[in-house]
Amino acid sequence: MTEPLGRMPSLNALRAFEATSRHLNFRLAGLELGVTQGAVAQQVRALEAELGLKLFERLPRALALTSNGQRYIVGVRRAFELLAQATESLVPQPLRLTVSVTPTFATKWLIPRLDGYTRRHPGVDLRILATERLAHFHNEAVDLAVRYGRPPFGPGLSADLLFEECLVAVCSPRWRERSAQAGDGIAQVLLHDAQSPWETYFEQCAPQARAPAARALHFNQTTLAIDAAAMGQGVALAQQEFVAPDLAAGRLVLAFPEALRTGAGYYLVHPRKQRHPESVAQVRRWLLDGAGEPPGAPPPLPR
Repeated sequence: MTEPLGRMPSLNALRAFEATSRHLNFRLAGLELGVTQGAVAQQVRALEAELGLKLFERLPRALALTSNGQRYIVGVRRAFELLAQATESLVPQPLRLTVSVTPTFATKWLIPRLDGYTRRHPGVDLRILATERLAHFHNEAVDLAVRYGRPPFGPGLSADLLFEECLVAVCSPRWRERSAQAGDGIAQVLLHDAQSPWETYFEQCAPQARAPAARALHFNQTTLAIDAAAMGQGVALAQQEFVAPDLAAGRLVLAFPEALRTGAGYYLVHPRKQRHPESVAQVRRWLLDGAGEPPGAPPPLPR
């Protein structure tokens, strides 16, 4: 005879706890679950009362898991994963993998390549999580992420270099022609994003072109600076792979011939322990192959 289950809190309360642990926000958890913010908060309070433990710290503008909450969520999430796997084994669903990237990487590099993957692997649903913040593999069920910087990126993570950071200064053909005719310098308006090392670029690549009185426009995303350059608003400093199609099509041209190599790079990062190792390996190979064959060849640059 099968033994009865042990102590079991309400499944709705556990779902509210699990969703809140990922968002650290009752309102966002409620949006995910299709209930009100108050309903989620009430479910979490009821769970805490039943357990006799505090699961979240209520901070002025956010929530934070307590040490008990951090320990409990590991088992709760594993239990929900087992339930989902049991259900999927009865009713097979397309495999869903989540890839976390920045909005610029998604727009300028990943999306132009997606068609090739979806045609070859129709049984896998890719979820592209485009965000400037650092996504968490376990809390947000992220399978793969593209991260900028230098390894290591954390314990238990593997990293593969997609491409090195190689920054080129780009502008529209009309901007370069107009600036040359006016004789007032190609870099009279510099387009900045959150990672535009213009000072380093001029010091190492084009010291003779530095314009002390150059005006500046600032954007919070690289893709906006690239688009502004293509529309003739100034000169952007961007990763070569992000502007390769625009350079090949003539929408952008090199403002200066030199490229700045910083020693950083864009890495494909994933946990060593995977929920779907074969499918993750498949996506990983596809992304690494795509890094070797960009859509649209940029002009050759000195190494």
